[in-house]
Amino acid sequence: MVFERENVEAKFKWKLEDIFASNEAWEESYFATDERIPHLAKYQDNLKDDDSIFECLDLSTRIIHDIMRLYCYAKMRRDEDSRKAEYQAMSDRAQMLIVKYSSIASFITPELCELSKERLEELKNKKRFKDYSVEFENLIREKEIVLSKKEEKLLSEMQIFADTNAEVFSMFDDADIKFKPVEDEKGEKIELSHGMYGLLLQNPNQDVRARAFDSMFTAYKDHIHMIAANYAGNVKKDWFFAKIRGFKNALDYSMYKENVPPTCYRKLLEAVDKGTEPLHRYIALRKKVLGLDTLNMYDLYLPIVKEQKVEMPYEDAAKTVREALSVMGKDYQETLASAFKDGWIDVYENKGKHSGAYSWGCYGVHPYVLLNYQETVHDVFTLAHELGHAMHSFYSNSNQPEQKSGYEIFVAEIASTVNEVLLLKHLLKTATGELRKYLLSYYLDMFRTTLFRQTMFSEFEVIAHTKVEQGEPITADNLSEEYLALNKKYYGEAVEHNDLIKYEWARIPHFYRSYYVYKYATGITTAVSIANNILEKGEAYFDKYRQFLSAGGSLPPLDIIRLADVDLETDAPYEKAMKEFADTLAELEKAFE
Repeated sequence: MVFERENVEAKFKWKLEDIFASNEAWEESYFATDERIPHLAKYQDNLKDDDSIFECLDLSTRIIHDIMRLYCYAKMRRDEDSRKAEYQAMSDRAQMLIVKYSSIASFITPELCELSKERLEELKNKKRFKDYSVEFENLIREKEIVLSKKEEKLLSEMQIFADTNAEVFSMFDDADIKFKPVEDEKGEKIELSHGMYGLLLQNPNQDVRARAFDSMFTAYKDHIHMIAANYAGNVKKDWFFAKIRGFKNALDYSMYKENVPPTCYRKLLEAVDKGTEPLHRYIALRKKVLGLDTLNMYDLYLPIVKEQKVEMPYEDAAKTVREALSVMGKDYQETLASAFKDGWIDVYENKGKHSGAYSWGCYGVHPYVLLNYQETVHDVFTLAHELGHAMHSFYSNSNQPEQKSGYEIFVAEIASTVNEVLLLKHLLKTATGELRKYLLSYYLDMFRTTLFRQTMFSEFEVIAHTKVEQGEPITADNLSEEYLALNKKYYGEAVEHNDLIKYEWARIPHFYRSYYVYKYATGITTAVSIANNILEKGEAYFDKYRQFLSAGGSLPPLDIIRLADVDLETDAPYEKAMKEFADTLAELEKAFE
């Protein structure tokens, strides 16, 4: 039964009063911030001497700080109960402040970029500007590839249509595509959607799964030439911007913008390419356990072990997570205890509440976690996962100035996945029977979908971009055949590579955010190494992991990961991840003998 929010006990709600004591206090801050934003304009065309530069950056930082407090409070109030128009309006008003600030402050970066490299280096190294050193470092990196004013203005104007391919795909995928209704096992027609497709792939009836698969991919096949032309436009855009900036390919340009060496991307592809044999064995095991004469691509999401209803009340889940993470040491434990008792977490579903789970917050206040807790194993993992994000933010915010506290997406999923791995290994200490099988299969599917599948996507992106960069055409046929070949390489011979699977690439929205998905794969790879190091080396190693958690965005992403003794430009972390997968598989194979 889902309650109204007022019927949920206070101890299970987050305390947004830690951001603003009341809505009235929010209003006061809103109007004060709104009045201060235009003051930035006086620095336009005046960023030359140290004083004006510092004053402008300082004012900008303080305004951003206040806007984020306003937006976080309003958005999280809205997420408590989206039916409340008051909080919808407050959230919209806060977003309008962001737009207003962005418009007025848009001169700052271009003006600073006009300073010479020597001048930016001088500012970066001055004690007065130490909190802005990363910002100046990024400006210096930008200057390495900056063009003339006229050319930069032209490129800037091109942004008005640069993301058109992504927008076209989004409109097609969200609004225009039509799927044939799917008949369920009772003969009833079900309207297919992206969300319903995921549910139908877990239906115990293979015919239902097959019909869902056929409906989904036939819809993309029917528009495959349009989708291919649109995706080709996106790839050509990437090549154009890379070439104009002086890069030999789009991958190198993309990685340069992230401040991550392209060797990291290539190392991932090489390592996973060498490690597909255990994945083939896992697919074969799925076929055996499911008892299917033919294992199809649409059978890969059917659980081989039923999800366990552990009936674990939230307080017991919290205790279990704390026990699992006790290997982190006293300091981490004390902060984690605060998260549970001091209003960080909003636990239960209530009417109108935002679905799913997330961790969020603003600088100067502890992080927050939104849950919709049910008593399943999955929900216990979700609690550990979101607390990983929260603790990462807490350590970064506590140890870095606001200007350096935000961490890059490249490292964002590592701490959360570390917590999941530690929880899983903690539960395996005592789990037996079906629960143990479920946990092992849960872990293997985490690898399959996050490490292997995302790496397959990453390899497809390289293939598509390489075609354009070498002057070869991109067509629906060659993209689909390349994707089918990758599917066969990654999943092996135990599965039927149904012909329609060749069109799966056409429904992946992340392909319009080029060279993004590899981060999921490097994230789990890093997390496995860190979790095992914590378990093997104890609190002495955690001191290194704490440096990672505390680094925020103060260093380039790979250097931050190296603080935890993980180097993604070497083979070691990938080999550890592959061994972890193989060892887990071996135990599950034995359990099913």
